[in-house]
Amino acid sequence: MAQLWKLPVVFIIENNQYAMGTSVKRSHSDTHLYRRGAAFGIPGMEVDGMDVLAVREAARQAVDHARGGEGPYILEMKTYRYRGHSMSDPAKYRTREEVDDVREHNDPLKRCEARIFENNYADEAALKEIDKELKAIVKEAADFSLESPEPAASELFTDILAEAS
Repeated sequence: MAQLWKLPVVFIIENNQYAMGTSVKRSHSDTHLYRRGAAFGIPGMEVDGMDVLAVREAARQAVDHARGGEGPYILEMKTYRYRGHSMSDPAKYRTREEVDDVREHNDPLKRCEARIFENNYADEAALKEIDKELKAIVKEAADFSLESPEPAASELFTDILAEAS
């Protein structure tokens, strides 16, 4: 429907390389999941979801496509999850070495921090100050949420575009 009606929507596939406990390589004949839109005429691309600048550029292209009246677009964000799928998932389907390697060589925060230092945008002290400010903002929001009363049941469908019948 999105392609048929040329809806201005960007679909994001977060591909963390594993389903519940099976690698994408073992469960899909075509591991480029964004290609699934091709059957419907929906273009897309694969993006290094661990690279903030690559994500920004891909998002810009996808949004320009959608806002330009060309219909939907699919972005497959290739990323990685460091832990199991849930509390009951011990993640025994991959090795500790694999997880450590990704964390050491491809962690998005470390990559972004390295770019900041390489380009002299900020030093470690400035980043620590930003981190401190962000933690304060998050704590304030969490405290507000915990201290606020539960919303009334009448608010359940407020600001919803459509309701189930």
